[in-house]
Amino acid sequence: MSVRHLLAGLALVPALVLPATAQAARGGPPQARFDLQAHRGGLGMTTEESLEGFGKAMRLGVSTLELDTQITKDLKVVVNHDRQISGVKCRDTGPVTPGDPMYPYTGKYIKDLTLAQIKTLDCGYQQLPGFPDQEVVKGFRMVELKDVLDLVKSYHAHRVRLNIETKVEAGAPEQTAPREVFVRRVYEEIHRSGIERQVTIESFDWGALKAMHRLAPGWPLVALTNYDFLQVGRPGASPWLGGIDADDYGGDFVKAAATIPGLTTLSPNYGFPQSGKVGDPGFRFYSDAAMVAEAHARGLKVVPWTCDDPATVEALMDFGVDGIITDYPDHVRRIMADRGMRLPRPYYPHGRP
Repeated sequence: MSVRHLLAGLALVPALVLPATAQAARGGPPQARFDLQAHRGGLGMTTEESLEGFGKAMRLGVSTLELDTQITKDLKVVVNHDRQISGVKCRDTGPVTPGDPMYPYTGKYIKDLTLAQIKTLDCGYQQLPGFPDQEVVKGFRMVELKDVLDLVKSYHAHRVRLNIETKVEAGAPEQTAPREVFVRRVYEEIHRSGIERQVTIESFDWGALKAMHRLAPGWPLVALTNYDFLQVGRPGASPWLGGIDADDYGGDFVKAAATIPGLTTLSPNYGFPQSGKVGDPGFRFYSDAAMVAEAHARGLKVVPWTCDDPATVEALMDFGVDGIITDYPDHVRRIMADRGMRLPRPYYPHGRP
């Protein structure tokens, strides 16, 4: 028995399910189209969600750039994971105008700050703790979504997809822009870019996915979950599921998400605990072979987030997942090469190597 089979066996999935799925992952169509997604541009490699990071990922060769969006007070779409300015990632350099009552800006919600205020923040002043190989982009200023879209166009990266998250905070809606405003502004920026055919829209807030489908019925949608957001066994529908009650579907993520119009992909956390890895005491997979088989039977792909451990990545591949969202696309690309998988092509500025 191979090491990969031993690792996959730790997921405690039925023995009859795993071999067929693992075999398909090695030699069949899912492997040929494996989606290597650079999480926040590959934050294990470069300051997260910087143009330098997205550019490095394209030069490396990834299928997809994964990124987050927030909406400012003046309705600009910025690329940032956190709804609240993190002092670990950004530091103040001074108010945009003397006596600005919103200063200091760290700790404030992005929805309450203008783009000019946000642009004063130095978000490349230190390496992110826990990522010792991360290249720091000194003095990095948060970028707008249109900047990333323009970067992809400048690379002529026609086969690179952008998996863009609308980070509506459905559990605390007062902390982000209103859902309809949020979704419409993201839609407008993407539509204006001219490369909307390369975009998928992901969200933990399934209500935002439904709102995007109303604006752009042809855009592929991706349902994120961390399982807890399903609120299985609790009365009423979770605020994250856009009116869907997971208990109506037996708490089954696949069945519940499959009701979202325009959905093409499921993106669950890969296991429990979220930072765990195969072989850890008590670790178990969420994105297991049974979930993959059920999703594929419904015509849906499964691309778990955010997995960095090589052995755990390999086990997920053996389950037949269609891709991986990872902080270290360089590491996962090496795994793909070792397994004889088709590699995404690299791209370079202005289309030149």
